[in-house]
Amino acid sequence: MEESLALMDWRGNPINKRRHGGAKATHFIIFLVVATNVAYVSNMMNLVTYLHDKMHTEIASSSTMVTNFIGATSAFALLGAFLSDSYITRFKCMLIFGPMDFLGYALLTLQAHLSSLQPPKCDTANEWNQCKRVQGLNAAVLYSSLYTIALGEGCMRACMASFGEDQFDDNDPIESKQKSSFFNWYTFGISLGAFLGLMFVVWLEDNKGWDYGFGASALSVLLGVVLVACGFLFYRNRKPTGSPLTRILQVLVAAFRKRKVNLPENDDDLHQVDVKEETFGMEVLPHTKGLKFLDKASVAQGSHGPWSLCTVSQVEETKILIRMLPIFLSSLSCYLCVPLLLTFTVQQGNTMNTKLGSIRISPASLMIIPSTFQMIFLVLYDLIFVPFARKITGYRSGITQLQRIGIGFLSTSAAVCIAALVEKKRKRIAEENGLIDSSEGIPMSVFWLGAQFFLIGISDVTSFVGLLEFFVEEASKGMKSIGTAIFYCILGLASLLGTFVVEVVNRASRGGREGKGWLDGHNLNKSHLDLFYWLLAGIGFVGFLNYLYWAKKYVYRHDPHINTAAT
Repeated sequence: MEESLALMDWRGNPINKRRHGGAKATHFIIFLVVATNVAYVSNMMNLVTYLHDKMHTEIASSSTMVTNFIGATSAFALLGAFLSDSYITRFKCMLIFGPMDFLGYALLTLQAHLSSLQPPKCDTANEWNQCKRVQGLNAAVLYSSLYTIALGEGCMRACMASFGEDQFDDNDPIESKQKSSFFNWYTFGISLGAFLGLMFVVWLEDNKGWDYGFGASALSVLLGVVLVACGFLFYRNRKPTGSPLTRILQVLVAAFRKRKVNLPENDDDLHQVDVKEETFGMEVLPHTKGLKFLDKASVAQGSHGPWSLCTVSQVEETKILIRMLPIFLSSLSCYLCVPLLLTFTVQQGNTMNTKLGSIRISPASLMIIPSTFQMIFLVLYDLIFVPFARKITGYRSGITQLQRIGIGFLSTSAAVCIAALVEKKRKRIAEENGLIDSSEGIPMSVFWLGAQFFLIGISDVTSFVGLLEFFVEEASKGMKSIGTAIFYCILGLASLLGTFVVEVVNRASRGGREGKGWLDGHNLNKSHLDLFYWLLAGIGFVGFLNYLYWAKKYVYRHDPHINTAAT
């Protein structure tokens, strides 16, 4: 069965490989990635300041609102994945939810511009108790704006990487290599968008006004959506195959119903889909050993309804998801350190000397450092390391995805260890200068944080790209968007788990004369962030060992070597 029969152009006709797909088609997608991240990353980093200063929410409430916003974005990615895999193409999903992303930023711009949609102005430094928090209609506008952005951004996220992967044919040696490069350039687009947003959008918000910054974000998203729409003539669109979640649930129900049924000795006796059905977008998956209890769902005995008899392909699709589950869970504990390290590193930067000559660096703009490292590393990795490693290992991507992920997790653990040492030095300098009771003004350059940012950059180049490529590549053709959504769920859940760890550590460490935990209070100089970093390093290292165990046991669905065509 030709792979091209499962793909179609924008009219629904069979594709022409010379005209449709390939690296040229992904240029539009990468531009959309850049444009959306100009808006998302910059505002994700600066949103706490807006909520506190303009909406008069408390610091804890502002932080919780941002965490919920990030979590909602990841949750909506599952919705976008479900719709694009089941009912509409990934391209149409982006065209539907892209304008919603724009609408959310437009509403934020309107609220930031009109004083009637804001709480009464007051001096939050001296009259905090008299400041009224955003409420009523104004609160409704704020929440509507944020969650409209989360809905649009999340649904587009689920489609962009998998839609880019659709543009390449695994059976074509050239396109197979190009696909591995696509994930590197996809991540480069995220880093470039973050860099531009932190440079210009944050500057507009801090110096010209929040309405200027939100307005620029809205225009950036709109430009990205318009440009990706202009590439419609070049795309390969995969036909939706119905709900993959329903198919998986049917397998689990059918296997449970037939738990007492004996498996046939010959695997050919199991119920398989007709090869002709692949023309409608279904992928015919060969039977694999292991997880035999699921094979009972495809034994043609008794009722033949969809909840009683499933195809081998359905069963194998379920096996793929179950086999990826240990990688997903073990990656959570490894990735847990990343959002916490970024959050507290920015807070460390707030207490240090942030001047570069006569220029003051905004705390939210500190993320420019890892973003810059990421862009440099990604170019060097794709253009130099991959071709060199490919000659040695014979792998299309130089090293396997799981090896790349492991390097990133090890780099994260090293970054946390260095962060602990830097924090200990920062506190010592504060004490030596009699600034232990002060929360800012430490005579120590913010660029001492460069080493940990450097290692975070390496982590994102390796683990971020590796995880994304792994979940998209290993998922069946009918579940590519679900694979992308699973990846983004790791980021969202890691952020939520990080909040949980902070709370648990604070409660467990409270005691002594002041009764404060390691991270309680507003003064970082009186906290025990260095001890918390060492705890994170321990969690990360144990998680890394757990990851190694499952990664070693994992068997790739497709042989990663250059000369083996994926089917």
